[in-house]
Amino acid sequence: MLDLLLHRAQVATKLFSISKWLGMCNRAQLAHKYFTMNRLNKHDRVFVLTGAGVSAESGLPTFRGMNGLWRGYRVEDVATPEAFSADPVLVWQFYSERRQRHQTVVPNPAHYALAELERKLGDGFFLCTQNVDSLHEQAGSRRVLHMHGRIMQSRCSSPACTAAPFDDGNSYRTREEIPRCVACGALIRPHICWFGEVPFEMDLVLHQLGEATLVLVVGSSGVVEPAASFVRIARRGGARTVYVGPEVPANHGYFDEVLEGKAGEMLPSFVKLLLG
Repeated sequence: MLDLLLHRAQVATKLFSISKWLGMCNRAQLAHKYFTMNRLNKHDRVFVLTGAGVSAESGLPTFRGMNGLWRGYRVEDVATPEAFSADPVLVWQFYSERRQRHQTVVPNPAHYALAELERKLGDGFFLCTQNVDSLHEQAGSRRVLHMHGRIMQSRCSSPACTAAPFDDGNSYRTREEIPRCVACGALIRPHICWFGEVPFEMDLVLHQLGEATLVLVVGSSGVVEPAASFVRIARRGGARTVYVGPEVPANHGYFDEVLEGKAGEMLPSFVKLLLG
């Protein structure tokens, strides 16, 4: 019986996750035990991808974490160009509620850790986010690309119009409240990449991926394309790849390191290790 108990204890010890050790080991132990990469140097270029898991730790529900429904509608039914053409009022009611929710949250330690990493690395840092909130900017990040758009911006709904997106935190709940484009007269829509649309500035994103020596993915499920393929592209180019988040991502096989746990708890220590 004693041998069996000892064996079970040994197995349990081996199965301890990295996130458990993050709360138990000091920085030096972590560096030697769990991080195979070297500290960053002046030649490194860091590409960061953040997903819904980071914003969820600040209190924003994930896009698919609302049981897939909103007022009985599938989320996909209020997040497509076709949905906007059929019922712009319904779509704007959905995004107006999201805008109100976004105004109630603040950055968490993960956002601040990435802002600190940017301050230290300067031009050697690039942050691409799948999130439409402004939590990265509120934490101090400046080199941020929102590949899926921004909830607090609007733009013309006509694909032929060249009017630029603009800051807009207003709520629109009736047809009469929805503004029209000053350039062409079409209805204004949220500046969001909807299902079936191409994410913004993909040429720049792919260029930055090609330059990266370290790709750090934080809180992204590894399901939604094209972002799910970024780590595979980076690995093919020779970059080191690290994931930090509360759940193992679907594309975990492409990461050199998978650090499972809350980003707000783990990322500050990890950034300190990178910076030495």
